[in-house]
Amino acid sequence: MEFDLNAMMGDVGVGALVGFITGFALKKLMKLAMAIIGAYLLSLFWLEQKGVIIIDKDRLFNLAGDWSHEILTLGEKVMGILPGTAAFMGGFYLGFKKG
Repeated sequence: MEFDLNAMMGDVGVGALVGFITGFALKKLMKLAMAIIGAYLLSLFWLEQKGVIIIDKDRLFNLAGDWSHEILTLGEKVMGILPGTAAFMGGFYLGFKKG
């Protein structure tokens, strides 16, 4: 069995690049989702202030807590599927920080 350092570096480089792109895209997507959710909630509260609708705030914020739990468990599942290489995780961290 031959030890091929060039092939190993190629795999590490690809893992880091894929991790960087994934982290960068995920952060951008999270920012967009938070902006849309924030605008939606502001419009709901504005409509409530004008007397157009009535909002049960306790149920609304409990719903948001359930969504955050679902998103976290989805993230754990995705990370279990992806190859857990150090290069991918390092690239993901750098992409998330840069995004």
